[in-house]
Amino acid sequence: MPAPVNPFKAAIRQKQFQLGLWVALASPYAAEVISGSGYDWLLIDGEHGPNDIPLLSAQVQAVQRSASHPIVRLPCGEAWMIKQILDAGAQTLLIPMVESVEQAKALVRAVRYPPHGIRGVGAALGRASEFSRIEDYLQTANDQICLLLQIESRAGLEALDEIAALEGVDGLFIGPSDLAADMGYLGQPGHPAVLEAITDAFQRIAKAGKARGIMTLDLGQAHHYRSLGADFMAIGTDVTLLVSATEKLKSEFLAGESGATKSVSGY
Repeated sequence: MPAPVNPFKAAIRQKQFQLGLWVALASPYAAEVISGSGYDWLLIDGEHGPNDIPLLSAQVQAVQRSASHPIVRLPCGEAWMIKQILDAGAQTLLIPMVESVEQAKALVRAVRYPPHGIRGVGAALGRASEFSRIEDYLQTANDQICLLLQIESRAGLEALDEIAALEGVDGLFIGPSDLAADMGYLGQPGHPAVLEAITDAFQRIAKAGKARGIMTLDLGQAHHYRSLGADFMAIGTDVTLLVSATEKLKSEFLAGESGATKSVSGY
């Protein structure tokens, strides 16, 4: 029996747009709740969310019961982290702050078994192989691992063509906020100069035949990125949605309470 098919990797290879959401609450229970919302993928954030490997693993497990595909963003591209989260069952990784082709090559090797890489042969101890019940896991796992690299600096943009040309890189994800900051426009991901850089990056990624990814909290920007050809995109985060929903509920109640008080006092 081979390794499980990675539906997200299959979809982006077939140019099927994949809609996603950021999951940063560091809660398996919250991840499970969100996983029933119908997004194609959920990004479990280990870079800015307060997560460690066991907690990331628990969220992967919670999401895997749903139709949403769990993608894990590690805090950095350390080989030992990659090894552990792959053995825990993650099949798709997003690695932040990739700025050179040398770094990208090391990441490709980190997600592959020898002789094509350096991933340690220990999956029999983990969920990835269903605890060694998938007999052909070692022989088939490489094909189902999806590696997404995050480009979010001027240095990353300069190296983008070389990175995109690498075999084993499935997609490149532009980080608008960090890119804007690096370009001198902190807090302005929608600045015209940043949008121009993103448009150019998308064109170069498409030319290399790789999937183009991005995220935004602004639906207007989301539609613009989609028109530029985004192949996979996140349109919000669980944290910001929770904040906006709770504040909106409070405001709506207080507005109604004020109206009711005025009505009563008018008698």
